[in-house]
Amino acid sequence: MDKEFGRPPLAEENKARVEERLKEIAGGNVVRETLTIEWRTQPLSVEVIDMPVETLYYNPGTHRIRAQRDHKPERDELLKQEPWAPDSQDYLHYLLQMLPADPSKKDPDFDVLMESLRSYRQNEPGLITRDGILVNGNTRRAALKELGITNIRVGVLPESCTWDDINAVELSLQLRPDQRREYSYINRLLAMEEQQLLGRPLADVAREFRIRANTCEQDLWILSCLRDLIERSGDGGAQLRLLDFEQHQEKLRELHRRYAKESTASKDNAEVLKETRLTAIVLGFSKTDVRLIEPDFRDRYLDKRLPDALKTEPEAPAAVAIPGLNRTMKPSAPKVAQAKALTDTILKAKAVVTAEDGLLTERSKSATATFAAAHKAVEDALEPAGKDARVRKRKQAAQDRITDACQDIEQCITDLTLAKASGSLDEEAFDEAVLTLRETLTKLAVATQRSIKAPGDGVSWLRESVRQEGM
Repeated sequence: MDKEFGRPPLAEENKARVEERLKEIAGGNVVRETLTIEWRTQPLSVEVIDMPVETLYYNPGTHRIRAQRDHKPERDELLKQEPWAPDSQDYLHYLLQMLPADPSKKDPDFDVLMESLRSYRQNEPGLITRDGILVNGNTRRAALKELGITNIRVGVLPESCTWDDINAVELSLQLRPDQRREYSYINRLLAMEEQQLLGRPLADVAREFRIRANTCEQDLWILSCLRDLIERSGDGGAQLRLLDFEQHQEKLRELHRRYAKESTASKDNAEVLKETRLTAIVLGFSKTDVRLIEPDFRDRYLDKRLPDALKTEPEAPAAVAIPGLNRTMKPSAPKVAQAKALTDTILKAKAVVTAEDGLLTERSKSATATFAAAHKAVEDALEPAGKDARVRKRKQAAQDRITDACQDIEQCITDLTLAKASGSLDEEAFDEAVLTLRETLTKLAVATQRSIKAPGDGVSWLRESVRQEGM
């Protein structure tokens, strides 16, 4: 394993110890245990041994904390340059214990893991290379180290293991349905992108992550959007990080669905919608608030409430030249440029506030004031937008009827229990009613095919359930 991160300092020592313990197993001197993994597309059973916790190394390329490494840029830079240095390994040890959305806080799940290991020891073995690099079980090793437990049970990968194998095996183990601790949202996006950059077809990447191809495409669009936001947020050394968007998964997915739907009617309106919703997301508004923002939100509600300092005069943008083709592209509409300018202002203010947290510099005060003014303007604009949305909702009662039907079914569950207890259940009549429900759900699924072009999770479930039933 001489590519990318190279070999750690104790590689030869770990390799000798691994070989010695594998020989003990082959000689029948210890109880044998194996771990089944996916190895180069085929199942493979590897031997499990005990290894000293202190001599193993965290995988510097682990997907579990890739986004969180930006928490301390100077330590991340050292990790890139010297991944096996004690300070670099200590940084990985620190991040594995912290909350993915806020690495300055301890992750409660890590405390739960520690308590489980303290009470029951390891339920599942980790996985290492023969050089002692952890492929799976990085977090467990961190917990065992904190507890002062000296040994960890690990499976051992074949000697021919490469860094490509390490990445592939880590992903396959992490994406098993029974895996208890999933990757954080952003780390999952990064892992998808990595697989795509390796040249794998989108359908294969989706299958690997056990999602639909359109969901994978959606997630990659979101990651591209976040990278653009981060680049635009740069202001004198301050810049947002991917981990700053860790808690916005549902808002971003709803944004993509609404953007895709609006794009079929008007590309400019879709861009205005995207920028305005992104502004609200950066400002920290809830999913239900962000959902109120439509393409006309700025014209109808926001512009009159924005302070002058946050307004930009519409300009006629110049056409964009295409290098090497002696041609130009049509520029974006002025309203799109205005929406982007507001988003950029909020992004930069958020970056400065985050970077100078607690510092009372003039720059920090100015950014805080800008952020607060924008938040108040959007909050004030959301109030009339919400009232208008409630009026529209009363005119579109389809979702309300579904909610009422759900309440009736909940009551049916109670009635069914009571009927069973009293022996008064007419099973044939009940069965006929369930068949009618099945037929009605089939009709509903067909209706959504005609009416809903960008289905969310609920509609997708309905369609898939009907398809699997062959109805």
